[in-house]
Amino acid sequence: MAGVVGTHLFAQVGFIVKDVETTKRKWAAFLGVDVPETQPVGDYSVTGTTFMGQPAPDAGCLMAFFDVGPGLQLELIQPNEAPSTWRNFLDEHGEGMHHIAFQVRDSAQQVKNAEAAGLKLVQHGVYGDGSGEYNYLDAPELKCIVELLESYRK
Repeated sequence: MAGVVGTHLFAQVGFIVKDVETTKRKWAAFLGVDVPETQPVGDYSVTGTTFMGQPAPDAGCLMAFFDVGPGLQLELIQPNEAPSTWRNFLDEHGEGMHHIAFQVRDSAQQVKNAEAAGLKLVQHGVYGDGSGEYNYLDAPELKCIVELLESYRK
C-alpha cells in the first residue's frame, strides 16, 4: 500500500506545547525513558523556512524527540512568537497534537501528490543540520496536519 504520499506508515506524531522542558520530563517519566535533549530548529541560513509561501526567517521552535517504536517518534515542539504553523496552532488550539508525519522519498513529488489530493502546503524547511527537509500540509478532511519528512542520502 502506498497511498497518496507513497507510504501508509507513520514516522512521527508531533505535539505543540507551551513548555518543552516541563512536558519532556513528564513524557520521559510516563514512558520510563531518559529525558531527551532539547534542540533548536536551526539557523535560517540552513533551514530556509517558508510559511504560507513566504520566507519566515524568524519562525522558530525548541524540540525534543522520543523514539517510541521501530521507526516512530514522538516530537514535542515549543514555538517562538514568530508566525509559523507551530505558533498558529498554539494560538488557535492551545497545546495538543499538531501533526502526523510520514518519511518519504522525493518530497517535491509527494507534496505535488498531496496537493492534488486536496492538501495545502503551509510550511517548508530544511532540518537544522541540513540532513533533510520537512513539509507541513494542512489536511482539513483528515482533521490534522500531515508532515512529509525526507532524509537526504549521504
